[in-house]
Amino acid sequence: MVTQFVAEYTKLLVSYPEDIFVEIKPLEENYDEITITANPEDVGKLIGKEGRMINSIKTVISGCKAKGGSNYRVNVEAKR
Repeated sequence: MVTQFVAEYTKLLVSYPEDIFVEIKPLEENYDEITITANPEDVGKLIGKEGRMINSIKTVISGCKAKGGSNYRVNVEAKR
């Protein structure tokens, strides 16, 4: 559920939506890492000025935490 939401939401924000890839890796019990891989030109758009865009994505994801019980850490990486 979270993976699909993050993928669809970030595709609306970027210039190259076909390059978006979202992956969730479990790190510890009740703690997962979400990695958003995007075109290098779109990384700045996903982070936003002073991190505002990525913080808003984290805020929406925290609503999923209340429902699913997992904590999430969000990373943005450039596609290689």
